[in-house]
Order: sequence, then structure tokens, then C-alpha cells
Amino acid sequence: MGFPVTFELIKDIAKLALIAACLYFALGAYVHRMQSAWSVLLEKRRFGVLLLLVLAVVVIKVGEDVVSGESGPIDESVLRFIHTNVPPAFMGFFEAVTFSGSAYVLFPLSIVMVLALLFARRRFEALLLAVSVISGVIVVYVLKAFVGRTRPTLWETESYWGSSFPSGHTLAVAAFAAATAIAVSRIWPRWRIFAISIAALWVLSVAISRLVLGVHWPTDVLAAACIGAFLPLAAGIALELRHV
Repeated sequence: MGFPVTFELIKDIAKLALIAACLYFALGAYVHRMQSAWSVLLEKRRFGVLLLLVLAVVVIKVGEDVVSGESGPIDESVLRFIHTNVPPAFMGFFEAVTFSGSAYVLFPLSIVMVLALLFARRRFEALLLAVSVISGVIVVYVLKAFVGRTRPTLWETESYWGSSFPSGHTLAVAAFAAATAIAVSRIWPRWRIFAISIAALWVLSVAISRLVLGVHWPTDVLAAACIGAFLPLAAGIALELRHV
């Protein structure tokens, strides 16, 4: 059973990588012919553009599997494994991590940071953060209403608003953290790696906490993390293209 699953996973990864690479070269050819003014910027941001395409392809693939029900058995197996192997003593820690991704933390923090960036005359970064957070909230509401996936009921858990797909906590944290990392990278370039590492650690911690608490399926948090990272990257490139 393990080998076929592993083989299918490797095959899916290879397929997604090939699709992303094809889209990247097709986009490059289009820009070179039709939007030559964008060529320099897209060449400068080629890693960001490639990452955008990878994230988009992963989200589409995961979303397709969720809607068709193909991800169900793997989701349940992973969730049961986590529940079996995480000691109850750690539940308080993961509840605190989940709280860090709630609106009670992110909403006031976003307002403070946007105002601080505006005060520091960093309008690009302020707009990037605001757009990322607001678009993240909109995407969560739309997808939850559209997909309507039932939350896990493998064991007794706390009740949360909305359907399961995607994880709102994970998506919101990913959007906020990625936008903040981009802002820090622009303002203090030498802190770029540190900012990205902290952002990735926060997103990963919140995603895992949602699984440990049993309120989301693994594909919920995977798609949410990808969407949350996609939004600031797309917004940043779009804002830069406005000035080309």
C-alpha cells in the first residue's frame, strides 16, 4: 500500500513541476512579444513568478482532489496519525499557536503595521500588506461558501465557523506573514532570509496546530498556505508592473 501511494505522489509532483515550467516559459514568450516593457521586471522577479505558478498549480490540483473526494483517505490517515502521536500535554501549546492566527491577533496587528508603514512613508509596503490581508479574507469566505467541505469529526473538537476548505487561520497567517516578509526584504534587504524563515515557521506552526486540534483536513491547510503565499506575491508583482 505504501509503495503505490509514494509512486502516485512522485508522479503528481513531477506532473505539477512540468506544468509550472511550461506555464513559466509560455508566460515569458508572451511578455517578450506582447508586453516587452514588462520583460526586465519579470526577468528580475523570475523566481517569484515561477513560485507563483507553482503555488497556483498546487492549489488547483489540491482543490480538484478535494471537490472530487479523492483526497479523503489520505487526509484521514494523516489526521489519525497526528492525533495518535501528539501527546495531550502539547494541546495547550497548539491552541496558543492557533490563536496567533485568529482575527483577534491579525486584525489589530495588520492595522498597526499598515499605519506604521504609512507613517514611515513606505506606501508600497503598506498597500501590499493591506491588499494581501483583505484579499485573503475575501478568498476564505468565497471558497468556504463555494466548496462547503465538512470539517473532520474523527474525535471531539472545538466548534469553528464555516466549512473546512480552506483553513482560514492558515490562509490569513500565510498572507500576512508573506506580505510582511516581502516588506522587510524591501526595507532591510539583509534581513530577508531571517524574515522569510520566521514567516515560514509561523505558517507551518499554525497549519500543524489546525491538524492537531482536529478542525481541518491536511489538504485544507496545504491549499490555504499556498493561496496565502500566492496573494502577496501576486500583489507585489502587480504593483511593480503598474510603474513599468
